[in-house]
Amino acid sequence: MFIKRPLQPVILSGGSGTRLWPLSRQSFPKQYIKLDSSSEFSSLQKTYLRLSGLKNIERPIIICNEEQRFIVAEQMREINIKPKSIILESEGRNTAPAISIAAIKSLKNNNNPNLLILSSDHEIKNEQKFIAAVEAGLPDAEDNKLVHFGIKPTKPETGYGYIEVLNNIKRNCLESSPISRFVEKPSLETAVKLINDERYFWNSGIFLFKASAILKELEKFVPKLVELCKISFLNSSVDFDFLRLEKKSFEKCPNLSIDYAVMEKTQNACLISLDSGWSDIGNWKALYDLNKKDKNGNSIIGDVVSKNVKNCYLNSEDKLLVTIGIENLICVQTNDATLVVNNKYAQEIKNIVNQLYKEGRSEAKEHQKVFRPWGYYKSIEKNSNWQVKEIMVNPSSSLSLQKHKYRSEHWIVIKGIAKVQINENKISLTENQSTYIPLNTKHRLSNEEDTPLIVIEVQCGTYLGEDDIYRYDDNYGRKN
Repeated sequence: MFIKRPLQPVILSGGSGTRLWPLSRQSFPKQYIKLDSSSEFSSLQKTYLRLSGLKNIERPIIICNEEQRFIVAEQMREINIKPKSIILESEGRNTAPAISIAAIKSLKNNNNPNLLILSSDHEIKNEQKFIAAVEAGLPDAEDNKLVHFGIKPTKPETGYGYIEVLNNIKRNCLESSPISRFVEKPSLETAVKLINDERYFWNSGIFLFKASAILKELEKFVPKLVELCKISFLNSSVDFDFLRLEKKSFEKCPNLSIDYAVMEKTQNACLISLDSGWSDIGNWKALYDLNKKDKNGNSIIGDVVSKNVKNCYLNSEDKLLVTIGIENLICVQTNDATLVVNNKYAQEIKNIVNQLYKEGRSEAKEHQKVFRPWGYYKSIEKNSNWQVKEIMVNPSSSLSLQKHKYRSEHWIVIKGIAKVQINENKISLTENQSTYIPLNTKHRLSNEEDTPLIVIEVQCGTYLGEDDIYRYDDNYGRKN
């Protein structure tokens, strides 16, 4: 059956991925990381790229939080995709408000597309089977059904919710079945029973439905949520490449999943089996399972030396990691934190991160590498009154014209050609040349070349926070 209706991908990309700490953090969570050592793309990028075999596919709508907006824009630029919209949530309110906003925006164009709801952090090993499952769901979506894609359990997993269908669905069968009920994350004893019944599936969080069909059900079951989303969307503002939702109304939305808000209540839901090697990469054990292993069962990424090591995940970002005589461990080393955990305790990491949050540890949520629309900066070393950073400026990009009240800066060019403005003076600096910017001095760093510019910045002052910036002009619409 050929469906002419546009297929609109909606990628939900607001998660923080704390169970993959310290690699994944709030400022740069797992969906933006190249988790699969055999791929050059991040999970977000792969989420859209795997849709290329679908007909009538639209450019994506991506919903994320404000802090991650420039990462999303840059990663889409890297794969030559300009999203139809990058919608910014001031605060995460779960999937029901996000999907409601996507439906409202899609219907604004009066074409009532089929919405394909996708999480940005899922792994799909067999993309052909994924495409086949989505195509199999289109006739049900055309019939105003709400299609939920379920995963046939391979083990008694207690970290996933389960879905029971009315009719048995055999493996590799793409016929849909009405949904009977949803089962919350079960005990191990219950999970063992569920995996032996062909009517039970893992909840993948992937959906397909007309924009009008899901909005009708949302209005039926959570009308106040839809009303608030409509107000927030109506009063949204365009900010450079982003659509910024009106904050006050959106933050009043109930914090509800689409399952709880609609799917567990509607009579129009059906399920199609997604037998495509799906994983949500929810913890380090899952990431270990994803990556290739050596003859000793080890997955090794980065600068690692090991001896008498078995069945371990070893990952070092930029320092030498040496392991001897260990088994079944997850060892992850970043430039500011090290994690060592037995893989059977991988689910406990989220609790440790919450503890770090309560203690006010910056390592809980912040990476030392921070992305900006012009490139990134990375903290190398710091003390109470000085800090050293690496700054990378993308080709044809520039920082804002700005000044600092509490700090001065030294810039040393490591690679490329820097165009520097200090007050009204403009100079060019090449590799190994430097300049000094006193505090309260108007200045700007630009890269007019077609290759990246790398600068070492040394800050000195009584306060080194990122909010000590007064902007006179900014190419990306940012304000003070």
